[in-house]
Amino acid sequence: MASIYEAFIKAFELITGLNADLLEIVLLSLQVNGMAILIACLIGLSLGAFLAVFRFPGRTFCLILLNALMGLPPVVVGLIVYMILSNSGPLGVLGLLYTPTAMVIAQTILITPIIAALTRQALEVMYKEYEEQLKSLGVSKVHMASTLLWDGRYQLTTVVLAGFGRCVAEVGAVMIVGGNINHVTRIMTTAIALETSKGYLSLALALGIILILISVIINTLVYVVNQTAERYAYA
Repeated sequence: MASIYEAFIKAFELITGLNADLLEIVLLSLQVNGMAILIACLIGLSLGAFLAVFRFPGRTFCLILLNALMGLPPVVVGLIVYMILSNSGPLGVLGLLYTPTAMVIAQTILITPIIAALTRQALEVMYKEYEEQLKSLGVSKVHMASTLLWDGRYQLTTVVLAGFGRCVAEVGAVMIVGGNINHVTRIMTTAIALETSKGYLSLALALGIILILISVIINTLVYVVNQTAERYAYA
């Protein structure tokens, strides 16, 4: 009991003292996750809007596939990316394995289907409501998609934050492609797993506390965005 208490005390000391190793891990985590969510949003929002507006043969199959990809096992994604980026893989010549870039790639593959599927669901409801009005104005499909993206920005902010929350909590895929190398590819989730296995609970607890704080902040932002959207909807 005493050791656990001491670990908590030491964890808070690491946080309040802005420990250099702790800050390095947190900053790298935010960098990797931020880049992954940015790329995933560029792809996922566009793909979701396209699927919400356009009707084409095979669309149902695409929707089923997209929904299935939302549940991709992280370790499988990590394995696939590992094989592609390894020395014997097609992109091995780039030397990206065990780098932050490899971690961004794995994170992006995991998050993009989630953002695309949720975007499609949100915008398709809006499209059914505005379709006749937009068609009467002679708006093209592309402009319809961009209009829906803008009008649904509050709902989509929630989608993006949900994707970021999923990204921050990921450990399996980034562990495989990043290697959890100290000062190179060690992020919060992988560091927690390593430090716990080593018995160094104070750093693991400090990182865990920060992860919980990030989760609280994300959920608070989701709530605020939803409340703002509701106020504008009834204004």
